[in-house]
Amino acid sequence: MNWDAEIDALGLKCPLPVLKARKRLVAMAPGEVLRICADDPMALIDMPHFCAEAGHEHLGVREDAGAQVHLIRRGK
Repeated sequence: MNWDAEIDALGLKCPLPVLKARKRLVAMAPGEVLRICADDPMALIDMPHFCAEAGHEHLGVREDAGAQVHLIRRGK
């Protein structure tokens, strides 16, 4: 899948990956996709929860070289 913006949150601990995602999503247009790489185990819980609360779509997560790669579609 293609994405419109990317954040490297490797090495950052909760809540920083979510805070960086929130800040970046505000600057994006509805429907655009953010790719965020994180390695904090809490991001597996925090990212989908943040998306549900903020009205964004968590498109999924996969593991790549020990990191989580989350894809988030910006909501309205």
